[in-house]
Amino acid sequence: MRLVRFGAPGEEKPGLIDDEHVLRDLSHEIDDIAGSVLSRDGLAHLASLDPKSLPKADPSHRLGPPVGRIGHFLGIGRNYAEHAKETGAETPTQPLLFSKAPSAIGGPHDDIIMPKDATKLDYEAEIAIVIGEEALYVSEAEAMDHVAGFCLCNDVTERTFQKDRGGQFIKGKSSPGFGPLGPWLVTKDRIEDPQAFDIWLNVNGEPRQKGTSADMIFSFATLVSHISHFMKLMPGDVITTGTPAGVGAGMNPPRFLQVGDIVTLGASGLGEQRLVVVERKS
Repeated sequence: MRLVRFGAPGEEKPGLIDDEHVLRDLSHEIDDIAGSVLSRDGLAHLASLDPKSLPKADPSHRLGPPVGRIGHFLGIGRNYAEHAKETGAETPTQPLLFSKAPSAIGGPHDDIIMPKDATKLDYEAEIAIVIGEEALYVSEAEAMDHVAGFCLCNDVTERTFQKDRGGQFIKGKSSPGFGPLGPWLVTKDRIEDPQAFDIWLNVNGEPRQKGTSADMIFSFATLVSHISHFMKLMPGDVITTGTPAGVGAGMNPPRFLQVGDIVTLGASGLGEQRLVVVERKS
């Protein structure tokens, strides 16, 4: 299934995209794509529905993030071999885990807001894992049993905040608009091989990133298992899992985003995003 949330920010309704690419309204079946709806039983119920029996929704609606009530919004640093090389840093021996503020989350076509005092705004096309079942001390072999599905993410980052302002990466990862998700959540059963996603990102039509999740240092299963040994993962938690080479900070000279830039990105089977960098209004 391709699950979506549509409507104004904070007022999104649950829906799905059927096989004919029609937006269907799920709000008479569930209150949101969140919590227990993402469990095996919850997704099985949605899969049992005849999409054509669901009301059509106006396709002009804004698409919001495809998951609601997200608790943990986690990221993994330097998890693609080629990206690790371009940073000039050592290849990690364990996943580099950081947090992004849930308030950074937005929809796939929402604006990227230039933060106050930002000078090095960067992009990172990524695949995000959405947790469906509680996970604590799970093995790699059972890790994917706890995953509801996958969605596209742009792990927007302000590099000065991330690296030069002290503390942890969260400072450079959490401004409003720094976590666009979607357009849809694709349930795990629709993904034949999660380690074979093709990923790309363009800035103003210029190709910047092109890679595959086969280049990941730590697999999706490894990440879920590893993180579950430090915290209990809950349904609706999102883990964005690293980016291919080609980020602005890795170019020579570096090329960072400016107000007015248009960032487009996508991944095979997970749809596309189109994001415009805008000035902060206040």
